[in-house]
Amino acid sequence: MLTVSIIVSGKVQGVYYRQSTKEMAVALDITGKVKNLPDGSVCIIATGTSEQLDKLAVWCKQGPARASVTDLIILELPLQSFSKFSIERF
Repeated sequence: MLTVSIIVSGKVQGVYYRQSTKEMAVALDITGKVKNLPDGSVCIIATGTSEQLDKLAVWCKQGPARASVTDLIILELPLQSFSKFSIERF
């Protein structure tokens, strides 16, 4: 199991990016959280297998239909344990 941070930049707020990320993470059996950042980007902290996280990263590059992703930064973090995947609000 691995934990990664994924920072997604572009038109990713106000386009259901967080909800769509949660749905994809649940479908992939990934735990973690997603939240909007003040700079307009989205931050995802996700725990899963390397294969699961690779699939999530591929999806994140596209995002939901109304999103326009310009950059993706993925960093490995120390392993974190979550009971589910949740959306955090400010």
